[in-house]
Amino acid sequence: MSLKRLAPCITCHAWSPDGSRVAICPNDNEIHIYAKKGADFALEHKLTEHDQVVTGIDWSAKSNRIVSCSQDRNAYVWTFQNNTWKPTLVILRINRAATHVKWSPDETKFAVASGAKCVSVCYFEEDNDWWVSKHIKKHKSTVLKIDWHPSSALIATAGTDFKARVFSAFIKGVDKGTPNTPFGSKLPFGEPLAEVDCEGWVQSIKWSPSGNSLAWASHDSTVTVADASSGQLRPTVIRYNDLPLRDLVFVAEGAIVGAGHDCTPILFTNQGGWKLSKKLDQGGAASAGPAAKTGAASARDLFQAKDTRGEDKTETKLTTKHQNCITCVQLYGKGGYSTSGLDGNLVIWDAPK
Repeated sequence: MSLKRLAPCITCHAWSPDGSRVAICPNDNEIHIYAKKGADFALEHKLTEHDQVVTGIDWSAKSNRIVSCSQDRNAYVWTFQNNTWKPTLVILRINRAATHVKWSPDETKFAVASGAKCVSVCYFEEDNDWWVSKHIKKHKSTVLKIDWHPSSALIATAGTDFKARVFSAFIKGVDKGTPNTPFGSKLPFGEPLAEVDCEGWVQSIKWSPSGNSLAWASHDSTVTVADASSGQLRPTVIRYNDLPLRDLVFVAEGAIVGAGHDCTPILFTNQGGWKLSKKLDQGGAASAGPAAKTGAASARDLFQAKDTRGEDKTETKLTTKHQNCITCVQLYGKGGYSTSGLDGNLVIWDAPK
């Protein structure tokens, strides 16, 4: 495990294919690319094409291209040429902020979620030398996260309309051959294939490595894992007593790591059924001054400080590695993963045991 503070706040991050570099957004319109040198990170490039906060970054594993999206309603595909990252504009055709972006496994397409109640599935048009998009609609509110099925023919979406959905993202002429998915092979683009009601905003959604399971985290402090192998989603809901998760990832077919407002990664495992296994950072309690404070004591101290000293806040330090909400979880290495959050920390974790 290693920890490095790279910015006052990190919105999202993504690793290069070999894990030697990381791209982060320091909660503004820029993308910073760092080279990892042992335990240290050296800033190599700043990408400044976006006009507003960058909300999503994904680094392709095969072609070494970066795709980014932003609140400015634009996306760019970045290609490394002559020691410079050169951007290509994507025609998204959305009128609200983009919220997340992800390459398809075969890297012929990528998808951009947005506040425009749609997902833009983008592909390269050689005749015009640009990236164009087709829209997946059927959403009633903002789409927060998306994830591709390993077949590159299906896409799962996490929405603020309290729904987790699966759609066909198969595009004739772009995708080659006949798709092989649990939902069959006849998949007209944009067709809704599954939908599950939730009791809160769906914050994150991920397919398992095999594509036979789909997991999502929602704002009612639940994680749902659905068996999709039969072509229907059969969900198992895991309820827990902690604050909601913001992101999650499959570190193995039977293991999920999620993280969010509790500032610690949490492990969920399938051992005869899915359940919460343990917190992976056991720091837990907050400290204010020399001694740890309970929630009630901390609140009392806050009001006392306002009343007697006119102070608006007291310094609180958590004993966990992260000091604020974790917003992004990514795979790193073999079975390992990395987290970043509102505290500006990037933490690389070993494979959970």
